[in-house]
Amino acid sequence: MLKAVIFDFDGVIADSELLHYKALNAVFNRYGVDVPKEVHWEKYLGYSDLDNIEAVNRDYRMGLDDAKVQVLIDEKKVIFDELVVSGSIIIDGVAVFIRRLIDSGIRRAICSGALRSDIDLMLDGSGFGNAFEAIIAADDVKHGKPDPEGYLLALDKLNQSGDPVKAGECVVIEDSHWGLEAAAAAGMNPVAVTTTYNRNELAPKAKKVVDRLDELSIENLRALCDADAST
Repeated sequence: MLKAVIFDFDGVIADSELLHYKALNAVFNRYGVDVPKEVHWEKYLGYSDLDNIEAVNRDYRMGLDDAKVQVLIDEKKVIFDELVVSGSIIIDGVAVFIRRLIDSGIRRAICSGALRSDIDLMLDGSGFGNAFEAIIAADDVKHGKPDPEGYLLALDKLNQSGDPVKAGECVVIEDSHWGLEAAAAAGMNPVAVTTTYNRNELAPKAKKVVDRLDELSIENLRALCDADAST
């Protein structure tokens, strides 16, 4: 039975992956490091800001201590916020799909590696600021994707505020293999959207792949959960 849909945020609801890269690399440039876009997409996409900066710090031998890493996180946020307010970044098809879930009484949550303040900033301008019952952000977890911690915490939040939901009654929407792996590890039903990676890269980790979220019907989602229940 389908009871809830849990969304990743960057690359699923908001087309903000490029903005995150631009903001991060602008900060790295201040410290004499340049991370090419293709390297970011291959190695760091899907990381939280903390995990990303720590990985670049290690890979590029920047020599930053924990306090300096936090400085870079703060600097990145300032640049990112400036980029966000310059225009709408909600992905085509998302609004229709969220409305479809609302009309069908399907519960909704977000589990993202982004900071909660970034998510709130983008949702406030989208018209869907109150559309999600639970939001789990990078601030809330110790281990980022592909660890399932965030998705399990989102499930726990849903169970604190309504009728019980089992992991197998949740569909997860993701745009990266890290997120798909996290959803599967949490016992949920992963669906991929090809906003960031191509279909061939995502298909091995997903139960279904779409190019736009408004391609998904409620019947599609229910079928995934029903199949999961029967195995």
